[in-house]
Amino acid sequence: MQDAGGTAGWVPARSGFLRREVGLWGLTFVSLGSIIGSGWLLGALTAAQAAGPASLISWLLAGAMLALLALVHAELGTAYPVAGGTARFPGFAFGALAGLTAGWTAWLQAVTIAPIEVEASLQYLDNIGWVRSHLGLLRADGTLSPAGLGFATLLMLLFTVINVLGVRRLARSNATVVLWKLAIPVLTVIVVAALTFHPSNFTAGGGFSPYGAHGIFAALPAGVVFSLQGFEQAIQLGGEARNPQRDLSRAVILAMLIGTVLYILLQIVFIGGLDPRNLAGGWAHPVGAGDFGPYATIAAAAGAGWLALLLYVDAFVSPAGTGLVYVGASSRLSYALARQGTLPSALSYVSRRGVPLYSIALAFVAGELAFLPYPSWQSLVGLVTSATAIMYAFAPVSLTALRRRDPQRHRPYRVPAAGVAAPAAFVAANLVIYWGGFEATWKLLLAIGAGLALFAITVACTAERERPAVDWRASSWIWPWLIGLTLIGFLGRYGRGARLWLPGWIDLLVVVVFSLVVFAHAVSVAMDSERVRTAVDRERHELATTLERDVP
Repeated sequence: MQDAGGTAGWVPARSGFLRREVGLWGLTFVSLGSIIGSGWLLGALTAAQAAGPASLISWLLAGAMLALLALVHAELGTAYPVAGGTARFPGFAFGALAGLTAGWTAWLQAVTIAPIEVEASLQYLDNIGWVRSHLGLLRADGTLSPAGLGFATLLMLLFTVINVLGVRRLARSNATVVLWKLAIPVLTVIVVAALTFHPSNFTAGGGFSPYGAHGIFAALPAGVVFSLQGFEQAIQLGGEARNPQRDLSRAVILAMLIGTVLYILLQIVFIGGLDPRNLAGGWAHPVGAGDFGPYATIAAAAGAGWLALLLYVDAFVSPAGTGLVYVGASSRLSYALARQGTLPSALSYVSRRGVPLYSIALAFVAGELAFLPYPSWQSLVGLVTSATAIMYAFAPVSLTALRRRDPQRHRPYRVPAAGVAAPAAFVAANLVIYWGGFEATWKLLLAIGAGLALFAITVACTAERERPAVDWRASSWIWPWLIGLTLIGFLGRYGRGARLWLPGWIDLLVVVVFSLVVFAHAVSVAMDSERVRTAVDRERHELATTLERDVP
């Protein structure tokens, strides 16, 4: 319903309520389980191919940039603990159109990650001789065979059933998987460092930084940022956290810290564990052309066949665990968009088990469509990374706008020096989008346009009194921002189709200046305080009702 002040109203769930059943460790494991997926098995290889040993700088840079964004999400999540928060924070500050744009982008990346992780699992399994000869999960071009599609569908169905059983089952099953997912990388670091470590590799193949700064930056969308993303998944479950004001910020920060340290250690032992002979010609094929499991290759060469076997098992478990989480995350996003009135209201239906049933079903269907013959894991991570960065970029703008328009809101966690940290976080997200390349940005621009078309259809089919109000002024910065980034990418130096017209480092300066101008304009046109408070207070009232109904 639309309120008297004209703000976008929330469409209430039609049956049942989301249940506050997830504690600190459940939230931490949801974020950590998203961070540790196929990225830990493949991220070090793709980063090394892009930047050589200087990929260590790529991980440090990505960790610092994403840490800023994680802190911003931590404050937003504790101040506004709602389900599908990445879609709803921009809606609080800039209205329905901003919420739809952020939420649709977040949904696109989340709903794609589960099938990507499943494909990564099956690609690893297909490297086992018996599997390849008896099951034939992949075609010659690397896409799924009919048998592979069948196994992929079974995995997606398993993820869906676990999510339908309720958030408590999701948190418990994910916690068990995350303990395994954390133990195997730690074991890999210890064993590879002990058995085979060549310090000379850090200056081999053209020196420490064979591709210069361009390679360091290019490594970020080639797998580094993709590997570290996922900290926000605890935020998506904010409406189901037992004590969100206390636990959300701790969960996000703890998961981000563990993930960053682990990935840096993995990159170190990967570089040191390589056969120096493979680096004589450079970093194009550091583990040999055709080897899909880099750590398994290193372990087998070092005589640790038992570790190679564990790594092939984990190559199935880790991506599958991440896929499980992202089915739940994408369903919370479509649920949030339906609550805003920007997607069909049926997606806001909550079952008696306290889960958004139809949104989970939609995630399953969309995941199945993603199994159509698409490119490999490596060629998709850039697109998903850019989509994630667009989603992340809405958070610092929303934080600053909400601090100014809603200053009295209780904020259990506050970002230190937010006046500097928030614009810096926005710049960081825009740099990741730029480094992702022009071909990724223009494709996402089309996909976002398709989401807006769906929004227009939804609004046209909704009774006038229930339509969300679109504040055109508050959302006026979004399309100039996205089109501007696409144009900079076209003129810049990254990705297929880029014209290389902007000189090195000047291109980065252009992105920084453009980002700061957009940031300032966006904050200045946010909805007024009364409309912001009305929207947030209505959501807080519904959350209070939910808590009251959940009390035994």
